[in-house]
Amino acid sequence: MRQSIPRRLFGAFVAVVLAACAAYAPVPVEPAANLDAACARHLDASSQKALRIDPAASLATIRVYRGGALSRFGHDHVVASRDVYGYVDLQEGKTLMCVPLDRLTVDEPALRAEAGFDTQPTPDAVEATRHNMLGKVLDTGQFPVVLIRGLRKDGEASTFSVSMTLRGVTRVIEMPVQLDAAPGRVTATGSFSLNQTDFGIVPMSILGGAIVVQDRLDVRFRIVAGSN
Repeated sequence: MRQSIPRRLFGAFVAVVLAACAAYAPVPVEPAANLDAACARHLDASSQKALRIDPAASLATIRVYRGGALSRFGHDHVVASRDVYGYVDLQEGKTLMCVPLDRLTVDEPALRAEAGFDTQPTPDAVEATRHNMLGKVLDTGQFPVVLIRGLRKDGEASTFSVSMTLRGVTRVIEMPVQLDAAPGRVTATGSFSLNQTDFGIVPMSILGGAIVVQDRLDVRFRIVAGSN
């Protein structure tokens, strides 16, 4: 029962955090050696000013919340990606990111503690949640990645229009992003909330609604890109 709740949420997480902006089209290029093969063909490195995202320094998380009269029998959850690939072009005010879905993690203890969650699901429960999410919810065999394209709004240095695509479904949202730039390096941080139903996902519900997954998901990200 605890295992099934977050599986649906994963679809929402990926839909929320990782995806794409229709303002410009990706151009297939020969990938750098450290780019994941599943993402390589989606990435556009045509700009000479583009900075490459550093997956080891970047992190995207989504917090998933339980609800319902019997919510005490479920868990809140944290889903995370530590494998964000892509480019940030400060000159043109655009970004293109790709996340291989089979790298997502569930309920890392440190991330749960950071979120203020005071319980920890068992390893078997975490693995079952992840397994079912990748197969039943995300269908990673057919849709192995999520794309994120963002375009800075004219006249608004810290607001981006972000197009998110998951399993062929695309949604566009606007979000504030804090940019900290240094020579040859930029860090983008931000947070936002959205609903699973915005992406056509019906929140998980069992026992006649006694245990449900709340529609709202909270997303946080820290993306680091550099010239090397």
